[in-house]
Amino acid sequence: ATCKPWQSGRVLPRLWERCQPPSRKGINTTAGQGQQAGAQEKRVLEDLEMPLARRETETLFQEQPQTGNQYLEDALLRSYLKTHLPPKVLEEVNQDLERFGNHLLAKIKPLGWECELNPPVFRQYDAWGRRVDHIVTCSAWRRMKEIAAEEGLIAEAYERRYSNWSRLHQAVKLYLFSSSSGGFNCPLAMTDGAAKVIESLGVPGSLKNAFDHLTSRDPKKFWTSGQWMTERRGGSDVANGTETVARKQPDGTYRLYGFKWFTSAADSDVTLTLARVADAEGQVKQGSSGLSLFFLKVRDEEGKLNSIQVQRLKDKLGTRQMATAELWLDGAKAELISAEGRGVASISNMLNITRIHNVIGAVASMRRMISLSREYARRRVAFGKLLKDHPLHVQTIARMEVQTRGAFLLLMEIVRLLGLAETNMASEQDQLLLRLLIPVAKLYTGKQASAVVVEAMESFGGQGYMEDTGLPVIVRDTLVLSIWEGTTNILSLDVLRSLTKSQGQVMAVFFSTVQKKLELASSTAKLEPAVRQMRDAISSLAQFTQAAGSKGTVTMELAARDFSYALARIYAGALLIEHAARPDASSTDISAARRWCNQELCPVATELENSSYEAEEALLDSALVYEGSPACGSRL
Repeated sequence: ATCKPWQSGRVLPRLWERCQPPSRKGINTTAGQGQQAGAQEKRVLEDLEMPLARRETETLFQEQPQTGNQYLEDALLRSYLKTHLPPKVLEEVNQDLERFGNHLLAKIKPLGWECELNPPVFRQYDAWGRRVDHIVTCSAWRRMKEIAAEEGLIAEAYERRYSNWSRLHQAVKLYLFSSSSGGFNCPLAMTDGAAKVIESLGVPGSLKNAFDHLTSRDPKKFWTSGQWMTERRGGSDVANGTETVARKQPDGTYRLYGFKWFTSAADSDVTLTLARVADAEGQVKQGSSGLSLFFLKVRDEEGKLNSIQVQRLKDKLGTRQMATAELWLDGAKAELISAEGRGVASISNMLNITRIHNVIGAVASMRRMISLSREYARRRVAFGKLLKDHPLHVQTIARMEVQTRGAFLLLMEIVRLLGLAETNMASEQDQLLLRLLIPVAKLYTGKQASAVVVEAMESFGGQGYMEDTGLPVIVRDTLVLSIWEGTTNILSLDVLRSLTKSQGQVMAVFFSTVQKKLELASSTAKLEPAVRQMRDAISSLAQFTQAAGSKGTVTMELAARDFSYALARIYAGALLIEHAARPDASSTDISAARRWCNQELCPVATELENSSYEAEEALLDSALVYEGSPACGSRL
């Protein structure tokens, strides 16, 4: 209404002036961009000159950001592979990834959007009142499963065509696939984890068939796996939250009875799950030492559910493309695959793999949103010039880019170490570092991704909030990454356990590894400020680590999150500096390393100086949180 020049009034003319698009003189662009911006402006002017009554539709004159082959457009990924892969491996992997990038653009991306538009539906009864508990998925979701097999998205890691580089090749393909997968990256994470557990058990004869299906390239044979751990009483607290009971049968199999509260990819073919074995008197052992690991098929040979009832599908904020369900196990036939009471230890391999997949998803979502934001800035005109010509806007995208680069190199480092471990090429130091970095990378990238995708959504203005742009889908699906596979606090405590278990050796490895990476950059003058900031941070972290030995349990728990953040920032900083110290490093590589190191690298040292981790602070925290609460306000 404020943009109608033919209306009278003293205020409206001034508003009309403000609504006028900029004159062509005000648009500061290059020749090609100027033609683009000029054409856009011309369309706006023509539309505004047309009386409202003659306009058939109201249109928004903004061009949709278009990205091309994700692999070819990812300069950091390509430079990393060129630096690390052997020439012959690089040649073959490069060809495969370029082909896959084209496949993603032409076929897979549209399927992913179809999965979002057609989420799974639960049909509990058929037309004649018989209970069928059928989870109906769309054809695009089923096609994604076939593509996952054809592309070897699981098989690649276990065929080991490229020895220790096979795991990295797989991770890169999953990284490219993730944002276009329509949520199918989640069942692939659990499938990879299940295959890893079976492999770690030596692929026993009874599980050989399952392993072959999980790692198959044949779409007709490929199976996906679930990971049924969460029950009503607990998520990460499986030791105290698992109620499912396993009763041994005369034939040596088991029947499971219990309720699984949150089962992702409930349409999977098989699953791994934890349960407590009942003795002859029907008693079970509590705690983690009472948990055993079981393998079961979701359906029998006739396609009927394996004594499983689907109670309902979860109504989630995101990942709506995937069926997540509540399941009753009412005598489900299962096979015990761990030693009795060793379920948690046996499933740890699965958790490591699914946490790495979580990191892949986090980095992929950041990269996707930045690519779209960057492309949009080349097209969108505001205040007389393209967004890319507004310094503040470009600075915002650059800050997101720095975070994404740090996260990407952290991901590549853990899959590189995993590849070494899987081919018996990892040293003891490599294995200690991998154990530490997996929870560190998972917790930190989960938080990074949430912040980056929300910031990137804002860079589109109101369009970022529109469902049909697809941007809110990426945001929603990203927000779960700080929750899946252990929340930030849970994983921070796991980081502390890795220190305790190694009796501090892991920190010695951490410090020596970081120092070696910094030494590579000692002769690069442009990296001197970053190296100096990193060494200061290392010194602060070392001082905290020494001081922490004399502190109590409460102090270390309060410091756990900041300590984990410090590990992530320092190690990612070392990786960025190492990458920027290459002979063929770009100015962008150097700038990213320097900017990363400008942030507070060791937050745990600052908080220690402020006495934020004392026991008294914990009481004050409780007071801040619960002041006025009817339950405990009077006590506080």
